[in-house]
Amino acid sequence: MWRSTISVGRKALLRRLEAKPKHSLLQSASQVCHYSIQSPLNPTPHFTASTNCICQYSFRFFSSNPSSLDSEESEFPNTHDASASGHWTSAFDEEKSADDGSSSVFGEADGDGFTAGNDFAVENGDVPFVVEDGEPPPPEVSLGEEEEEGDDSVEKLERMLSLLQSSGMVDGSLESSLEDIGLNIDKEHVIKVLKTEYIPRENLIEFCSWALRRPGMALSTTMLEMLTRAICSGETMRDAYALWSLLKELGENEIGVLSTDILNELISFLSRFGKGKAAYEVFNKFGDLGCEPNSDTYYFTIEALSRRKIYDWACSVSEKMLGAQKLPDACRVGKIISFLCKGNKARDAHLVYVAAKGNGISLPQTSVNFLIKSLCEKDEDVYSALEMVQGFSQDERKHAIFSFSSVIQGLCRPIDDGEKKAHRSKDVQEAKSLLVSMVDAGPPPGNAVFNTVITALSKQGDMEEATKSLKMMEDRGLKPDVYTYTVIISGYVRKLEMDEARKILDDAKKKLSKLSSATYHTLIRAYCKLEQFDQALALLREMKEHGVQPNADEYNKLIQSLCLNALNWVKAENLLEEMKGNGLHLNAITKGLVRAVKEMEQEELERKEMTDVA
Repeated sequence: MWRSTISVGRKALLRRLEAKPKHSLLQSASQVCHYSIQSPLNPTPHFTASTNCICQYSFRFFSSNPSSLDSEESEFPNTHDASASGHWTSAFDEEKSADDGSSSVFGEADGDGFTAGNDFAVENGDVPFVVEDGEPPPPEVSLGEEEEEGDDSVEKLERMLSLLQSSGMVDGSLESSLEDIGLNIDKEHVIKVLKTEYIPRENLIEFCSWALRRPGMALSTTMLEMLTRAICSGETMRDAYALWSLLKELGENEIGVLSTDILNELISFLSRFGKGKAAYEVFNKFGDLGCEPNSDTYYFTIEALSRRKIYDWACSVSEKMLGAQKLPDACRVGKIISFLCKGNKARDAHLVYVAAKGNGISLPQTSVNFLIKSLCEKDEDVYSALEMVQGFSQDERKHAIFSFSSVIQGLCRPIDDGEKKAHRSKDVQEAKSLLVSMVDAGPPPGNAVFNTVITALSKQGDMEEATKSLKMMEDRGLKPDVYTYTVIISGYVRKLEMDEARKILDDAKKKLSKLSSATYHTLIRAYCKLEQFDQALALLREMKEHGVQPNADEYNKLIQSLCLNALNWVKAENLLEEMKGNGLHLNAITKGLVRAVKEMEQEELERKEMTDVA
């Protein structure tokens, strides 16, 4: 029944308010009731707290009168002395009268205010309230000095927020303007400022510096975290440097106020813009500021230094990271390895790799391949790369042809001993063993890998192993190319085993549709060196029959040998004419050599004739 009575009273009140007031006071009160405020401090619309309000926000009525209202002169005249029970009875009776088509809950207003009647009249500024059964009345509301001071504080805070949001529109310094507002600032005010949008970041830093100097004021870790996020979300380095100065001052004066996350946020921001030296300075201050570096700290610092190509400092940070055993996740470890490899710090990157494997971290294959390639570029690091590929699992081997090829190339690279470059027997044998393991367990080697090993074996003079590798290559269904046969021919020629070299040449002519001039050039040079000029000339004719056009080098070498060793300028001159017919031109030195040999032979014949006549 009570709830029904309240509902009837509320409906009647709303109908009364919607009707045009007959009294100016009612009109003013109605306007007050419909007025709302939405400020930046409280975005929720609400009714103005005023003694002129005729209706409370919640429309809940209580029988007791707020004591604070008794102390102030009511805007409404004292026109009725009805009790609370009378109001309940009046409301219930008026609901029935309204249903019968009789007058409204409220009586008519006279010239001074509300008329007498059994309605919800305002008495001596007291608003009658209705209480549900068992529900206590709300606490009394005081509109005294405390509320006035609160309103003043809210107004000052709004002025301060408006001032901070103004960029470049402040007369004088920002700090003096903040002082003029006169707000007794506390931690809640600082947090409110840090949460407010559209405040320039330089104003935030200057505000925090000003607030820090206020009596009894201290910035907490939470405040500094909010400030750091706000500054690092921008792109102005000047603000970042100003933030670092503030953080450093606070951290040195009060140990523990800074956190690792705050400093990591700053280092990450500096890394994003390639400020390696500044990031390194922040990293080195962790201990002085009472913070403990974590895995993110090491990663962001190494990243910042690598972007500035300060790889020596990056290696020192990496060494500290390994000593503290604080490795980041697999992706970031892979990036650290790539950073160091780009700076020719493959050995330091390998230490990171070993530590990651020891901690069960599965690294990205691209980073591992990059590390192996970097290790293979230096002779002293090749065996570290060899150990890495030998430790690959069966699944890792399937996609590691690039890594295995890099290791084999590194092992087969000739070593410069100061006099000449030569292959080390141990390295070449390791390469051959790795090739065999690739054949057995994968990844399947291609022509390039076989050619690399065959070349090293041939240059080393181990022709037996070279021919075995050639046979292995053919057994796997691979077709040796011109380069493969030429390398083996060169190996036999180097040992002056011309018969074996001709056998390889004959085999190549059967399996390849066309040979290269380099293949014949190797044999022609060898025959000239052995002064077997007829064999060399026959090989030159054979080249043309197989569609290989001799170049100037073959002719040049053969003509020089004929002139210097055989003194056969006739054949040399015939070759010279043959070159002209093929559109080739002999260099001036060789031409001069042919003329010199011809003139010398003619002079010798003339002298012999003169001797015979005498």
